[in-house]
Amino acid sequence: QVQLVESGGGLVQAGGSLRLSCAASGRSFSGYAMGWFRQAPGKEREFVAAISWNGGNSYYADSVKGRFTISRDNAKNTVYLQMNSLIPEDTAVYYCASQPLRATMTASTYDYWGQGTQVTVSS
Repeated sequence: QVQLVESGGGLVQAGGSLRLSCAASGRSFSGYAMGWFRQAPGKEREFVAAISWNGGNSYYADSVKGRFTISRDNAKNTVYLQMNSLIPEDTAVYYCASQPLRATMTASTYDYWGQGTQVTVSS
């Protein structure tokens, strides 16, 4: 069993920044790719960013490229999402998830998910 716990969400004005954290427990964190997804009200869950098991490769949705940065600290069993230049369209519940094989943009390939953290960007 794997537990993923997100934190760091909140309310921020447009143009501001937030850093999300996802703490993992229950299995060897360093062996798995990690991803961030988000879901806005009335919309489907969408890919945001993913990072390989050693942090050597990262991938981003076009909508966040250049504004968001994913990183990980395997010693702390934690993955981060630094979000800069936030816009109202970034408002969503953000989820982290683990991927046992490789970093992908497809939600169905991720096996464990956190409970989500709300990010609200006001205009």
